[in-house]
This record gives sequence, C-alpha cells and structure tokens, in this order.
Amino acid sequence: MKNRIYPFYFSLGAVALYTLFIVIPGLMGIYLSFTDWNRYSSEIHFVGLKNFELIFAQKNYWNSILNTIIFTVATIISKTVIALLLALLLSKGLKRFFNFHRVMIYLPAILPMIVVGIVFRSILHPTTGILNVFLKGIGMDVLAQHWLTNPHIALYSVIAVDTWKGIGYIMVILLAGLQVIPTEYYEAAQLDGASPWHEFWQITLPLLMPTLTVTTVLNLLYALKVFDIVWVLTNGGPGYATETVYTVVFKEFSKGRYGVSTAFSSLLFVIMSICGYWLIKAMQRNESET
Repeated sequence: MKNRIYPFYFSLGAVALYTLFIVIPGLMGIYLSFTDWNRYSSEIHFVGLKNFELIFAQKNYWNSILNTIIFTVATIISKTVIALLLALLLSKGLKRFFNFHRVMIYLPAILPMIVVGIVFRSILHPTTGILNVFLKGIGMDVLAQHWLTNPHIALYSVIAVDTWKGIGYIMVILLAGLQVIPTEYYEAAQLDGASPWHEFWQITLPLLMPTLTVTTVLNLLYALKVFDIVWVLTNGGPGYATETVYTVVFKEFSKGRYGVSTAFSSLLFVIMSICGYWLIKAMQRNESET
C-alpha cells in the first residue's frame, strides 16, 4: 500500500458521486419495477412480477424487443465492417490528405442527433426527398421508396442513418489500434511472400482484436438502449415497425405508468449485462487463442 503512487482514497470522491447518481437510483429503479408506481396515485404497492408479466404478454412489447435485437446486430456488423475498411484504407492507402479524410469521415459523429434526424427526414421524404428525386431523375423510379413510412423498410432506413452517423467514431478507434501494430510484423510477412489477404488474417485481425472488443461492446451498449435516432426519425412508427425498448419505456413513462416503464428498463439492464459479459468473455477467448 505504501509503495503505490496514488493512495486508494483518491478515488473516494468519484466512487461517492457514482454511487449517489448511478448505483442508488439504479437500485431504486429495480425495486420500483416490482411496484404499481404511477402518476394517478400517491401510494406505491408491491405487486411482485405483475409488471414483467404484462411486458411479456403484450405483442407490441415483444415487437420492440425484436426490433432492438435486429437494430443491435445490424448496426454492430455494419459499423464494424465499414469502419474497419475505412481504417485500413486510411492507414494503408490514402496517405495524402490523411487528416482531411479522417476529419471528414468522423464529422457526422459529432453532429447532434436531432440535427441528423431532421436532415434525413427531409432527404428520405417520399415525394420531395433528395434521394427519391435523384432516383427518379436517373430513371430508377422502381427504387424510390417510402423510406420512413413503409413498415417493411422503415427500421432498415433508421439502421442505415445510424450507421452513417456512427462509423466515423468506430473508425477512429480502429485506426488508433492499427497504428500501434509494429510494422516489423508486416515486413517479415512480406519477406516470407505473404499476400495482403494473409497479412490481414494472420497479423492485423489478431492484433486488432482488443480494439475490436472495445468497439463491439460500445456498439452493443449503445444499440440496446437506442432511442434518440428512432424517435427523431419515426417516433417508433409507422405503427410499431421501428419501436425499440427505450421508445416503449418513454411512452409508458409519458402515460404515467412508471412501474411498467421501470420494469422494462430493469429488464433491459439485465439483458445488457448478460450480453456484455458474454461478448467480452467470447472475444477475450479469441484473443488468447490467437
């Protein structure tokens, strides 16, 4: 203890704030999820698992969970793949104007979500939107769609917008991971006659796995609690086509059904904890094998 650079009590302030604003409210939320807390009564009664039974009995709640899973899987894959390709392109190919390209790709990540939503609601408008006007202008009318009002494609339109906004952030993290890989490995591989494809699979990907673990977990935690981009673009519609867990939580809370809303949040917390733990363990196992 005496040989440590910083005494442990230096962290007490941060721990106290974290406990006050995160741990205690979280524990209170878990408790309130087992009650009938609502805006129409000043009394709170313990109701056990009734709120959770209601969640699993409602079809639209199940639909929001399914949409959240689809959104999570699709955005993790699309952001990771595209961001990795861009990071490899910048680190290996586009040496000229490197900083300019990096800034331009990262720029959407710093835009406020409400601004992105308003802009893309205009771009994806079925009649006056730039995308459909462009498609019709080049004679590809068949590809023009009701991007945000067709229940069959609305969720995928939201996924595409979110991917566009998020790939720059993931790319910067992966680019940092690529830049710390020693060049000696690549030089040795080239002397042995390895192709760029073999270099990627045998050197780049294994050594980039810790960085990929970080980006995947960040993507997972963000996607499971996604709310803002969905709400700005579609409000969860049309119907329940783009409803996610947190849009349901927001709507239930707005209706004054605080107990049900808190139960849904607690359920999502458990899912996030299990998925995050499993994902970290799985990727750490892959790191040790490589």
